[in-house]
Amino acid sequence: MAQKQLTTPIPKSDLITPQGYKKLQDELDYLWRVKRPEITRSVSEAAAQGDRSENAEYIYGKKLLREIDRRVRFLQKRLPELRVIHDKPTDQSRIFFGAWVSLEDINTEENLKLRIVGCDEIDPAQHWISIDAPMAKALLKKAVDDEVTVERPIGTATFLVLSIAYFQP
Repeated sequence: MAQKQLTTPIPKSDLITPQGYKKLQDELDYLWRVKRPEITRSVSEAAAQGDRSENAEYIYGKKLLREIDRRVRFLQKRLPELRVIHDKPTDQSRIFFGAWVSLEDINTEENLKLRIVGCDEIDPAQHWISIDAPMAKALLKKAVDDEVTVERPIGTATFLVLSIAYFQP
């Protein structure tokens, strides 16, 4: 008999910035008040055309409605769980949630700028990383001129903390 493999749930922080919370609220509002009624109308119009089994517009519209409803349910459940962090930490010389951090890779001398945010607002294009990410965990409570070693899938990297800010630099 095969053993059942236990998996550890992925940590999911409940922290979020005020901007991230507003963005999720705006998305929920848009989906519920604008997008869903718009798709519902188009599905109704497609259904009025007759045979639904071969009506691509109807089938696609129903699929879109399911996706919208799934996202709306998720947002309605997730928003009340979130804890919005409005205040900056008392010790702004150390890295905590919401910090913008400049780093230098010790090996390549390349600079990296990132921000530590909640898992619901990560954005690779802006270099916003989740507080649950290994990089963020390694950076927490570090100060300027501290060295940080991070285990990554492509190997270990060592960074030097160049600056910390709690407002957009």
